[in-house]
Amino acid sequence: MKNKDKSQLLTASRTLEIRFSEVDSMNIAWHGSYAHYLEDARRAFGEKYGIDHATIAANGYQAPLVELNIRYKKPILFGMKPRIDIWYRPTLSARLTYDYEIRDTADGSLLTTAHSVQVFTDLNHKLAWNNPPFFEAWKRRWGIAED
Repeated sequence: MKNKDKSQLLTASRTLEIRFSEVDSMNIAWHGSYAHYLEDARRAFGEKYGIDHATIAANGYQAPLVELNIRYKKPILFGMKPRIDIWYRPTLSARLTYDYEIRDTADGSLLTTAHSVQVFTDLNHKLAWNNPPFFEAWKRRWGIAED
């Protein structure tokens, strides 16, 4: 896939509800909570596009997280209901690469950006250097296979 903007990428969204257990003494979402928010987005994406953990495992693979970058732009506060958007970033490599944005649903302001990378391993944790066959089929299904 070449020269496509975000509107042409596979994407999913979900609204988050910031619970009291996720905030610190300043009522700001604790930095460790963000990893859970990103996981919720990956789960929503996987369920929408058929690339969830259960499907990956059923095909004899795992997809451990190997990179996670988070940029905190504005605080997320207790009681907010921000929206998290996730975009799949196509690559030739045997990996799942995602970009994220978390926005305040009240005013649309950008709260957080993030990026993650998952690689494929077999069930014995051996790295898959080539795209697994099921992943190649998944890419073809969604029109993102490299020709």
